Amino acid sequence: MTPHATPTRTAAHPRTTTAQARAIRLGPRSTAALALVSAVGVVAFGWPFLAPPTSALNAHAQDAPWLFAGLLVLLVAVVAATISESGLGPKAVAMLGVLAATGAALRPIGAGTAGIEPMFFLMVLSGRVLGPGFGFTLGSLTMFASALLTGGVGPWMPFQMLAMGWFTMGAGLLPGPDRLRGRAELALLALYGFLAAFAYGTIMNLAGWPFMGALASDIAFDPHAAVPANLARFVAYCTATSLGWDLGRAAVTVVLTLTLGPAVLKALRRATRRAAFETAVTFDPR
Repeated sequence: MTPHATPTRTAAHPRTTTAQARAIRLGPRSTAALALVSAVGVVAFGWPFLAPPTSALNAHAQDAPWLFAGLLVLLVAVVAATISESGLGPKAVAMLGVLAATGAALRPIGAGTAGIEPMFFLMVLSGRVLGPGFGFTLGSLTMFASALLTGGVGPWMPFQMLAMGWFTMGAGLLPGPDRLRGRAELALLALYGFLAAFAYGTIMNLAGWPFMGALASDIAFDPHAAVPANLARFVAYCTATSLGWDLGRAAVTVVLTLTLGPAVLKALRRATRRAAFETAVTFDPR
């Protein structure tokens, strides 16, 4: 009699799969695509400090955000496609959609209220559990969905997508993803969330600061000034306009990470184990 074929897994069963499973593992193409979009992003954000005063880019400063926005949209799409080709299966797509929708729904809660943005803590924890590749895709997609939900579509949106992608990817690059647990992990994530919240605000300031014109002459970008002078103007601009907002975002991220972090991390890791993203199913005779 022909033996019955029963499904077995080439790796550990989902019930015993450890929490280090990742929805997306970065391959050479994904790494190269992320490096490319990050390099272009650095230029897009930092061109006021990179372009000399005589550069043609300074002469067309008002066109720069549209140029970089169009380029960043294409590059983020390339990164998402590359990562999906490296192993973004239907289960990972489902989790990506759920987390992106949740993050997009959380963002309007604190809109206009002193940096109360609970979305950031979810991005930190998701990036930690699901890895840098998934984190970058999730951060970018969440900001895109949020912009559509709140009507915040404009030349700044691709910059927000890139900055949030970096923010979430960074959580996936933190040390000890397989060993560090408990209070030590929460402290690490809270510290990262605190610093990254300020970094996000500072980076996003670069997207609008060069185009203030004569609105605030003492702190606006001066295309004819040297880099140290413009850097001093930028620091003054950040202090005057966004420091309080960034502090609120950082504080909310820390509080939510320390209070809700254990439950959210547990839920994310349980969902990852049950989905068993990287566990191939084969059929062996018994």
